Amino acid sequence: MRYYVDLGGRTVEVELGDEGVRVDGRSVEAVLAHAEGTPVRGLMVGVETYRLVADRGPRGRWQIHLRGRALELDVVDERTKAIRDMTGPGAGAQGPRPVVAPMPGMVVKVEVVEGDVVQAGQGIVIVEAMKMENELKASGPGKVVRVHVRRGDAVEKDQILVDLDPLETAS
Repeated sequence: MRYYVDLGGRTVEVELGDEGVRVDGRSVEAVLAHAEGTPVRGLMVGVETYRLVADRGPRGRWQIHLRGRALELDVVDERTKAIRDMTGPGAGAQGPRPVVAPMPGMVVKVEVVEGDVVQAGQGIVIVEAMKMENELKASGPGKVVRVHVRRGDAVEKDQILVDLDPLETAS
């Protein structure tokens, strides 16, 4: 199976098959282990081992926490990539883009208020989960329409924390 992983505008082709793992056409020794019932994964690439937390969001969006950094990845299969390539970038969903909790936790800080204009990558909310603080960031420019949480709130996985209107429709 072939996947396309987009990390901040850089796309990597990952192929998983009987022959092993290939990344951008190169063979890679990789093993991914999953702690059942948790988002915790163990990833071994060559001789290096990494412990990470991986949470799947809507439409192929993943939030990865690795070595104190929060990364957002867009992971799609060949079919989804082909459809996206044919329909173009403007064919995505319109309207508010929610910022959602990647896992159950506690809101440590809300970094925006309703009416704020934010840029891609700007911090929106900090949620503590599994003794780690995770800063959730805007996926694109927008205007904060509604803040659903405040400091100290307990949140569930996929709970909407903040609604953002895309900047082009924000007024």
